Amino acid sequence: MRSSARCAVAVALAAPMVAVPVATAHAEPAVSAKAGPSGVYAKSALLLDVGAKKVRWSRSPHTKRRIGSITKVMTAYVVIKSGNLDRKITVQRKHVDYLRGNGAGGSSAGLVVGDRLTVRQLLRALMLPSGCDAAYVLADAYGPGWKGFVAKMNKTARGLKMTNTKYANFDGIDWKGATMYSTAYDQTRLAAAAMKLKEFRSVVGTRSYRVPPTSTTHIYNWTNTNALLGKYKGMTGVKTGFTNMAGASFMFGAKRGGRELVGIVLNSGSGSYKSRRFTDASKILNWGFGVRSADLPVMSRSLDDGRFD
Repeated sequence: MRSSARCAVAVALAAPMVAVPVATAHAEPAVSAKAGPSGVYAKSALLLDVGAKKVRWSRSPHTKRRIGSITKVMTAYVVIKSGNLDRKITVQRKHVDYLRGNGAGGSSAGLVVGDRLTVRQLLRALMLPSGCDAAYVLADAYGPGWKGFVAKMNKTARGLKMTNTKYANFDGIDWKGATMYSTAYDQTRLAAAAMKLKEFRSVVGTRSYRVPPTSTTHIYNWTNTNALLGKYKGMTGVKTGFTNMAGASFMFGAKRGGRELVGIVLNSGSGSYKSRRFTDASKILNWGFGVRSADLPVMSRSLDDGRFD
């Protein structure tokens, strides 16, 4: 799998999330241990109790930021809501060459020109290795055309009341001159909605996936970039994101004892500090579930290799 710059819902909540103060241009006050989780590096973050439909904690929830490959959550959501997931789509030359054009350096699922893959398979190519090539294939087919698809992404965001979100592409790569942004509040709304979809939940909860070779497709082996799957108790998903402009981010979800929490950390660091997004998420979830803050999974240093995802 090639990796470099990695390239965002859910029916609106039955009841609106509680209001949180809009961030100002001034520095955020430090959050006390009693008020929320301590030791969180992310510049923006939010934790939502899904069952109670209530925000439990947030930091700069309405500050507009780039989100990198978390954009692909919306890509997957639009595709799944559109249906026809068993249709087969042929990988075209432009979908692969994209990674040497606007998507230069983008993470790849390693798709081969001419292969025919089902939408279900392409969704896993999109969400596990964060394939920008898979994102283009799906956007092109479901737009039709990627511009039409991005218009659907923005229309869906408006329907979900994601009022501070704008998508410019299907994968979150920092295209030159493109204006795109979202907020921790908006993306957590998306997370809660997307996790209600059975197919979406199945995709993002998969640690690895293999496509066997056939007469119409090569063999593929994809591994999920979510390092907390299988390491953090109750982890259910959902998506990493990292570009130089967005920093290291992570949309996450976990369920314990009947309680389900979803949340996000935006810009938890970059380069040699990429794994902070996972420790940030673990600290926030521990606080939300009421477990020891010291109970954190050990993250491999290989996660801090500076590659985009």
